[in-house]
Amino acid sequence: MTADPADEIAAALAKLRGRRPRPPFGPGGGHGGPHGYEHHGRHPFHGGPPWADPGQGRFAGVARLRMLDALIAAPGSLTVSEIADAVGVDQPRASRLVQQGVQMRLVEREPDPDDARRTRVRITAEGERLVSSFRGRRRDAVRSALESFTEAERADFARLLAKFADAWPQD
Repeated sequence: MTADPADEIAAALAKLRGRRPRPPFGPGGGHGGPHGYEHHGRHPFHGGPPWADPGQGRFAGVARLRMLDALIAAPGSLTVSEIADAVGVDQPRASRLVQQGVQMRLVEREPDPDDARRTRVRITAEGERLVSSFRGRRRDAVRSALESFTEAERADFARLLAKFADAWPQD
């Protein structure tokens, strides 16, 4: 554990963000509405929840950030399949995330030295700056939330949340 529990908590929260359980959306899924959820006047996106609509931009932003987090954590560049596994999306969605990242200059494609049919993806300096900025804001938010905790409570919470994140099932 690091000296600052806020860093451990932020890392555990980031780990959990990519491991959300998949709710049983669809008929009979227990979320109400004709498509398995209450969409409160929004148009359903292929029977899924409104936040999954890529036209809304929010879902893509979270997935894109998870892709960048995975690329920073990796010892080298990743294939699109490896990105899909790390982000928790299918390969076509990972391909679109990579394409968006290339267009935004957050990632770059490079040839795979072991297989000419594949490309690998690596984060750019711009992508690293974006992740660093986000991580700083996340760490500041965690520190703010911990203000009313004692030092012992912060350390216990960091330890328990990290243990919880490590035990969380991966799909």
